[in-house]
Amino acid sequence: MIGAGTVAELNISPAMRREQLRINLERFRWLAKDLEPEGVLVNVAAAQLSVYQSGIPVWQTRLQVGRAERQTPLLKSRITRLTLNPTWTIPPTIMREDKLPAIRLNPEYLRQQNLQVLDAEGHALAPELIDWARPGNILLRQEAGPRNPLGKIVMRFPNPYSVYLHDTPSQPLFTKGPRAFSSGCVRVEQPLLLRDLLVSPAERARTDELLATGVTHEFRLATPVPVLLGYWTVEVDRQGGLVYAPDIYARDLVLMKAMGSVL
Repeated sequence: MIGAGTVAELNISPAMRREQLRINLERFRWLAKDLEPEGVLVNVAAAQLSVYQSGIPVWQTRLQVGRAERQTPLLKSRITRLTLNPTWTIPPTIMREDKLPAIRLNPEYLRQQNLQVLDAEGHALAPELIDWARPGNILLRQEAGPRNPLGKIVMRFPNPYSVYLHDTPSQPLFTKGPRAFSSGCVRVEQPLLLRDLLVSPAERARTDELLATGVTHEFRLATPVPVLLGYWTVEVDRQGGLVYAPDIYARDLVLMKAMGSVL
């Protein structure tokens, strides 16, 4: 059975494939100065993460990245710490666009989602005393646990977008494609295996102990690890074959036009 997505891919012309190669070579030219022999490389378009050691990819896993309306930003940073058994303080955009409308429709939503209401200083507030039409400067926080959207572990790196790599309870979504489901952060299919590649054996043992407590801990890495989030829709696999990724943010045609495509 051939689905609509497969038919669409089969009908992409050779001329379009040539132009994709051209613009992605340009993208790699942009990235060249930021690539390091050690670290984590994320291809947002393919929703794929690779770990490099001595310039060689040693491990890959699938990701879930931001939806088109809430795109995962492209950036370079260093993973400096892990949050173990994280709580989730809901970002302003998600609270405004998702959570507040749900609370107004269903007063039980807070209890069902295990959400706490806090003031700006982190003090608990009684939900029944909040005017949900005009809630003011409040925070919503979900405690650590199996239903927490951040799962068991978060990999944090300084950036102006408040995004990070994290575990997720939404494991079935990793079998789908394209995997643009998040609100901007990057969900990792096998986060503990990634953790193993970021830390020393002693750090791994210590983080295992802290994870087992079920209590939230911040764990700073002895050696920060470079992380680069980029966007490209063609790459070469280990056998030298071309692998195409979906243009989930519709950037290819914009770049083709800027580069004077002959299509």
